Amino acid sequence: MHSILLIVFLPLLAAVVAGLGNKAIGFVPAKAITTGALFASCLLSWPIFLGFLAGTNTATVVPVLTWIVSGDMAVDWSLRVDQLTAIMLVVITSVSALVHLYSWGYMSEDPDQPRFFAYLSLFTFAMLMLVTADTLVQMFFGWEGVGLASYLLIGFWFRKPSANAAAIKAFVVNRVGDLGFMLGIFGTFLVFGTVSIPAILAAAPTMAGSTIGFLGMRADTMTVLCLLLFVGAMGKSAQLGLHTWLPDAMEGPTPVSALIHAATMVTAGVFMVCRLSPMFEMSPTALHVVMGVGAATCLFAATVGMVQTDIKRVIAYSTCSQLGYMFFAAGVGAYGAAMFHLFTHAFFKALLFLGAGSVIHAMHHEQDMRYYGGLRKSIPLTFWGMMMGTLAITGVGLPALFGNPLAIGFAGFHSKDAIIEASWAAGEPGVWFVGVLVALITSFYSWRLMFLTFWGTPRWAASEHIQHALHDAHGHGHDDHGHDAHGHDSHHPDEARANPAQAEDSGDRPSVHGASQQDLPAGTGGYHPHESPWPMLVPLVILSIGAIAAGFVFHGYFIEPSAGESFWKGDIAFREHLMHAMHEVPVPVKLSATIAMLIGLATAWYAYIKAPSFPAAVAEQFRILYRFLVHKYYFDELYHLLFVRPAFAIGRLLWHRGDEQTIDRFGPNGSAWVVQLSSRLAGRLQNGYVYTYAFVMLIGLTAVVTWAIAQ
Repeated sequence: MHSILLIVFLPLLAAVVAGLGNKAIGFVPAKAITTGALFASCLLSWPIFLGFLAGTNTATVVPVLTWIVSGDMAVDWSLRVDQLTAIMLVVITSVSALVHLYSWGYMSEDPDQPRFFAYLSLFTFAMLMLVTADTLVQMFFGWEGVGLASYLLIGFWFRKPSANAAAIKAFVVNRVGDLGFMLGIFGTFLVFGTVSIPAILAAAPTMAGSTIGFLGMRADTMTVLCLLLFVGAMGKSAQLGLHTWLPDAMEGPTPVSALIHAATMVTAGVFMVCRLSPMFEMSPTALHVVMGVGAATCLFAATVGMVQTDIKRVIAYSTCSQLGYMFFAAGVGAYGAAMFHLFTHAFFKALLFLGAGSVIHAMHHEQDMRYYGGLRKSIPLTFWGMMMGTLAITGVGLPALFGNPLAIGFAGFHSKDAIIEASWAAGEPGVWFVGVLVALITSFYSWRLMFLTFWGTPRWAASEHIQHALHDAHGHGHDDHGHDAHGHDSHHPDEARANPAQAEDSGDRPSVHGASQQDLPAGTGGYHPHESPWPMLVPLVILSIGAIAAGFVFHGYFIEPSAGESFWKGDIAFREHLMHAMHEVPVPVKLSATIAMLIGLATAWYAYIKAPSFPAAVAEQFRILYRFLVHKYYFDELYHLLFVRPAFAIGRLLWHRGDEQTIDRFGPNGSAWVVQLSSRLAGRLQNGYVYTYAFVMLIGLTAVVTWAIAQ
C-alpha cells in the first residue's frame, strides 16, 4: 500500500468517527483520534517531500477506483504524487496537525469540541484531495470540499449572527469564482477532449494561436481557458474583487484562521495556477492579467491592513496581500518563487494567527489592539513566537552582498525578496515598485501590531472584555462558550469612521464607545494576563523554527537556476533564464526590499513608541484618505448597493407579488377560499328547520317531474 492512501484517507476516517460519534464517544477520544490521524499523515508526508528533495523519489500516480465513465469522458479517481504535491502535503499536514494540537487548549471550554475537530479533519481531507488530483474533475471535488468545510468552520458558532453572515458571505463569493472555474473545466474538456491534467499539459502547446468562440466572439483559446480558470483562483485565494469574504471569515475560531487562511484553502488558487503553468505559458495575456490582479491585490490589502485595529483582521489582510505576491510572481513566470513563498508563508502566517489566538486567550477574548500594550512580560513565549513571525513576514535578513557570500535571513526574506527580484528581472519595473512599496507597508503594519500589543503601557482596563473578566473574578459568574464566541465588535467599528483621530490612536488615548480620556480607567485595572497552556505553546515553538529556517534551508530547491532539472523536473513551467537573471539584478534592486523593511520599521517605531500621538494627527490630517481605507475602498458598500439590495428587492417582489399574491392567491389559498365559500352556502341550508327541508324536497320533486315531462 502506498503511503499516500493513508495520508489522504486517515483524516477522512477520523472526521467520520469524531463527527458521527460526537459526544457519545467523549471529548478526549474525538480529539485524540483526529489529532493522531493528522500527526500520522504529517509523519508520512515528510519522507515523501525529503525523497523528492534528495532526488530518490519519482512522480507516481496511485489508482483508487474508476469514478466516472460517460461517453468520451472517463475519470479515474487517482492520487498523483510529484514535487508539487509533496510540497503541499507537508504544508497541509504539518499546519493542520499543529492546529489540531493547538485547538486542544484554545477550544477547551467549547461544548461542541468533537464537531469542531471533525470539521478540521474533513477540511484537511478535502484539501489533500485537491492537491493530489490527477484530473480537473477530481481537483474540483476537492475545491468544493474545502469550500463546504470552510463554510462549516467559519460558521462554527452558528448561534452568533455575525459568524453565520460571514459563512454565507464566504460561500456565496466563492460560488462566483467557482462558476468561472467550472466554465474553465468545461472549456478545457471541449478543447482537449480529456480532463486528465498530464494529458492537457502535454497538449497545451498544440493549441497556441488557435481561437474559440466565447460570448459571441472569437478569442484566443488558451487565453479564454486560462482566464476562466483564474477566476476560480481569484475566488478561492481572495484576490481583488472576490476578496471580501476573507476578512469577515475571521468570525470563525482562531485555529480556523490559521488552517484555512494561512496555509491551505487560500493557497489553492496559487497551487492551481502553478499546476497548470504550462497552459498559462501559452497565453501572455492571461499571465499579464494574473500579474496585474496579484499586484493590485497586494497593494490594496496592505494599505487596508495599516488601519485595522482588530489583531486578526490585520493578519487577514496581510494574508490577502501575501497571496497577491504569489500571484504576481506566477504572472511574471517565476512559478518556483510563487511556490516558495507559499511554502514559507504557511509557517510564519500560521505562527502569527496562532500567536494572535494566544494573545486573545490571555486577554479574555479581547481582539482590539488598542486595548493591549505591555504584554511582552506577561506572555513571553507568545511574544517571542509573534516576534519570529514578524521577523519572517517583514523579510529581515542579510543579502549576499558586500563580501557576504551567503544570504542569511528569516523565511520571508528569501521568498519575498526572490519575488521582488524576479519581477525586475522579468522586465516589469512597475510591478517591482509595487512589490517594494508593499514590503514597506507590510513592515509598518506588522511592527505596528507588535508595538501596540507588546510595548507601551497597559491599556487593559479600558476593555469591556477585561472589565467582564474582573467582574467575574469578584464572584458574579460567567457563562463562557469558547474563545471569540462573545464577538469582537463590542467597541463599535463605526467609531473609526466617525472619529479618525480617536480610532487611529497608538493607545495613549484609547476610547470606549466614544468616552473621553478622562473617563477611562487607566493601566491594568487589576487584570493579570496568563500565558497559554502547553498545547497552544508547542505549535508556536515548532512554527517558529519554520519561520526562522524554512527560507534558508530550502531556497536552493525552489529558485536556484539548477532547480529546474534537480527538483522540479517539469512539474511546473520553470524559466531557468529568469532565475539566472533574478540572481544578477543590480545591487539597489537587491537591497530595495531590505531598505523598505527598515523604513517601515522606523516609521512604526516613531508612530507607536517615540511619538504615540502621531498616528492620530495623521489620521485627522488625511481624514478622507483614512476613511477610505477604513471602509476598505468601499467594496462592501458598493457590492451591497449593486448586488445585495437588488437581490433582496427581487426576492421581496417574488415573495409578495409572485408567491403570496399570485401563486398562493390563485393556488392553494384560492382553492381553500372556494371550498370555504361553498361550505358557507351549503351551511345555510342545513339550519335544522323542517319547512326548509320540505321546501328543498319540493324544489327537487318539481325539477324531477319537469325533466320527466320534457322527456
